Amino acid sequence: MMCLVARTGRHLQRYDDGCRQVVGCIPYRYKRQKKKKKEIEVLVISAQNGTGMQFPKGGWEIDESMEQAALRETIEEAGVTGNVESKLGKWFYKSKRQDTLHEGYMFPLLVKKQLDNWPEKNIRKRTWMTIDQAKQVCPHPWMNEALDVLVSRQPQFWTLQTHSAQGLTTNNTSMLPHKNSTCISHRSSNTN
Repeated sequence: MMCLVARTGRHLQRYDDGCRQVVGCIPYRYKRQKKKKKEIEVLVISAQNGTGMQFPKGGWEIDESMEQAALRETIEEAGVTGNVESKLGKWFYKSKRQDTLHEGYMFPLLVKKQLDNWPEKNIRKRTWMTIDQAKQVCPHPWMNEALDVLVSRQPQFWTLQTHSAQGLTTNNTSMLPHKNSTCISHRSSNTN
């Protein structure tokens, strides 16, 4: 049975050298197009303060694994569940509200079930959109970089003949960091 009550408070929150540990998911699904071609859609949610859209994320707590925390946050904030896949990377960023340094980890989540009711249903909106649409509405460079990594893992994008303005390289699986990134440091290749 799944608990549908959001955790609150920070008494179980993980910190590492003063950095708040944050985990989240990029929920995605495949949408079939004509001629059996698949297109990825990602799920974005409204920010808690109501301005902007983002991917679900929140504090990693001491009584759960990184993957458990990422799934919990996604269920609480976006009302979806599914398969948490291998980590996309680690990013450092500063919170605008609290001026706190965060260490953020993101995971892809292949959505298997979309819930009708979830803990933050009354305070967040959720919307399925294309990769390009998500990059336009998400104001966080580190989340957009995580999205680039997710795209680079999808075989249907490996031989693209065009590139997007967000850094997808032509005929290549590598992704470039955003030129205007305001992250404190770029994605870590360390998979801790």
